[in-house]
Amino acid sequence: MGKLVSTPAAPVSPGKGRTPDPLHLSVQTAARHWSRPVPLHMIKLSVGTEDVEDLRQWHARRLAETGRVFHRTRSMPRRREELLAGGSIYWVIKGFVLARQRFTGIERTHYSDGSTATLLVLDPDLVRTLPTPHRPFQGWRYLDPAAAPGDLRDLAGGAAEMPLEMLTELRQLGLM
Repeated sequence: MGKLVSTPAAPVSPGKGRTPDPLHLSVQTAARHWSRPVPLHMIKLSVGTEDVEDLRQWHARRLAETGRVFHRTRSMPRRREELLAGGSIYWVIKGFVLARQRFTGIERTHYSDGSTATLLVLDPDLVRTLPTPHRPFQGWRYLDPAAAPGDLRDLAGGAAEMPLEMLTELRQLGLM
């Protein structure tokens, strides 16, 4: 996905009741004008997960137990509207971004001790991504869509079926 840049011409105020020319607006200005949030992603370490299949099984158990897939966190994302506008959580497993899941909801809840928590409700469909190295970090971070790895299912030639080691080596060689 290419980087979006506003045109060099300064936006002209269209006057009261008139729609501005979208070619003369920055992405952020256009998003504010039409009141549609620009999608944003989140990135999170999947601690204790061995591989994508392990994460898939963990989520299948939670889906069977609770009827939905979610991740619980302490803090409520301030940019939740952008996350819910088509964003996904990208999972880092063993030092690589390997999968993502689309957000379907964000809810306030409580831990058993009464302290507040947030449920990041996720689509059960776990989508494998192009393996992308990522250093460890605490908690979760926002992820710009331009920096998000692509989906393996979008690649031709059966790349989604390749072993992780082969995909990683092809990526390091610049062939993917």
